[in-house]
Amino acid sequence: MKLFDLGGKVAVITGGNGGIGLGMASGLAEAGARIVLAGRNAAKARDAIAALGDVASFVPTDVTSRQDCQALMTETVNKLGRLDILINNAGTSVRKRPETFTEEEWHLVLDTNLTGAFWCAQAAYAPMKQAGGGKIINIGSMMSLFGAPYATPYASSKGGIVQMTRALATAWADDNIQVNAVLPGWIDTELTQKARSQVDGLHDSVLRRTPAGRWGKPDDLAGVAVFLAGRGSDFVTGAAIPVDGGFSALC
Repeated sequence: MKLFDLGGKVAVITGGNGGIGLGMASGLAEAGARIVLAGRNAAKARDAIAALGDVASFVPTDVTSRQDCQALMTETVNKLGRLDILINNAGTSVRKRPETFTEEEWHLVLDTNLTGAFWCAQAAYAPMKQAGGGKIINIGSMMSLFGAPYATPYASSKGGIVQMTRALATAWADDNIQVNAVLPGWIDTELTQKARSQVDGLHDSVLRRTPAGRWGKPDDLAGVAVFLAGRGSDFVTGAAIPVDGGFSALC
């Protein structure tokens, strides 16, 4: 369907070389988009590009650097001629009790997850406006909705993602730029595998709480990414959409 056809579109995906980012990149590539993966791990990106094929390329980027984010968008436009889609997926977490966090740990998580997403969105604005519109997809979390004793900076950053999404959506609606958030549930990724090793009972707790009865897979995010990146979502902006197997539907 043309509503979900991304042929001729160019998408930048931060943290797109694995996990949720790569799952979304695979969906966009299958729908016809050209993909620019942005991140710090070039070796991991080579594996991702091999999986995606010749529609994908890599730009080394540290999203905590405003200059890097601007350079990422500039290089994308210079090489591929346009910028239509931005997925702000780069993220990290430090898991410990709130009273034990250092200043460096707090800033690492907030600067990567929230400030980095803002710098990338800000840098994407001008080329998207010039192209007549665009789609920005910010990756939140179940921690945008719920709290956990071991995730204070992570939850703060992901709650901030939802409010930033709403603010940008209202600011840029006149420019035909739709800004939405996706809130993944418990997805089986390198990040959550580490969480399971650090948080006792997490695996069984997630299975009990999730009506679908399983952990999600990165490919479970492909469909919502294609929807929010294509014409089918032209009147959807400022939304925060859970993709969580029903986790957030339970009281």
